[in-house]
Amino acid sequence: MSFSELVVLLSDDGSAVGTADKATVHTTDTPLHLAFSCHVFDERGRILVTRRSLGKVAWPGVWTNSFCGHPGPEEPMVDAVARRAERELGITLSSLELVLPEFRYRATDASGIVENEICPVFTATTLDAVAGRQDEVAEWHWADPIELRESVRRTPWAFSPWLTLQLPQLSLSPATQRS
Repeated sequence: MSFSELVVLLSDDGSAVGTADKATVHTTDTPLHLAFSCHVFDERGRILVTRRSLGKVAWPGVWTNSFCGHPGPEEPMVDAVARRAERELGITLSSLELVLPEFRYRATDASGIVENEICPVFTATTLDAVAGRQDEVAEWHWADPIELRESVRRTPWAFSPWLTLQLPQLSLSPATQRS
């Protein structure tokens, strides 16, 4: 039995207008759809960055934020974030916080594949060891947030466009240490 993951298609004002199979959405003419990004911190204040699997359709092998995903139709966003953290990285999250509710971007990778998303951004913490799925992540690294910001500034081409756009807008401390 094959599994079909649906994404929520959006109008320009962000209203849901339908669904489509995720496998058919990311093309050279990607319709606007709903997604999310999450940046995960550990108890030492380090931020988790991952390198996308080489099998990914868009931006294969590129370093990016901790994980991204798409909520299913009528799935609460926080449930989708927790589901994706477990599936992609084998971690559970705490202190999940919506930090960039209006984030939106459109970008085209070297192969011509387009990302076109309204993509609320979350931060969270975990105490778990990462157990990344090979079909999702090639590798991962716990980085010093200030060093990561400097690396992205110096070599933006080595990182996903959504990370380069999100990182300057984030508070680079874990949610549990914010006051």
